[in-house]
Amino acid sequence: MTPIRTERLILRNWEERDRDLFHRINSDDRVMEFFDFRRDRENADVVMDRMREEIARDGFGWTPAEIAATSECIGFIGLHRAEVPGVAPEGAFEIGWRLAPEFWGNGFASEGARALLDFGFDRLKLDEIFSFAVRSNVRSTAVMERLGMRRDPSADFDHPRVADPQLKGHVLYRLKREDWLADSDH
Repeated sequence: MTPIRTERLILRNWEERDRDLFHRINSDDRVMEFFDFRRDRENADVVMDRMREEIARDGFGWTPAEIAATSECIGFIGLHRAEVPGVAPEGAFEIGWRLAPEFWGNGFASEGARALLDFGFDRLKLDEIFSFAVRSNVRSTAVMERLGMRRDPSADFDHPRVADPQLKGHVLYRLKREDWLADSDH
């Protein structure tokens, strides 16, 4: 993967030095508030390796975000082939993020996601990118709205892989390529 640089971030592939942070964010109750699982270290390592292979193969995926000035990994922001059976059509792409809590509220998710939207619409020529979150996850839906994504209430869904009834209901946001290109703020 060719790293993607923003004003403050570098989006790149996973490195060995990222393992502790990846495990921490995937086992932290605040970060995982809207997920019905936590990853132990062994599972986190397996998932990180799978993500690293996907990025090496495709040139994109769930990419670590590091602060350019310090080289500190803060979590991940990614563009990924959607894997939600019955919700996402074949070939659909989603954008998402998961950052360590000490980096919340600084605009990092929005900044990195804007760069990946540019990548998806300009380089990959995608027609549409979507994102989704648990209905009550206002932090993530606020990022989606800042990105210019629009909620599609007709596409809200119960996530097929979520067992917890409190976390099952999801809202879906969409952004079409022509809307992204017409918006001069990105």
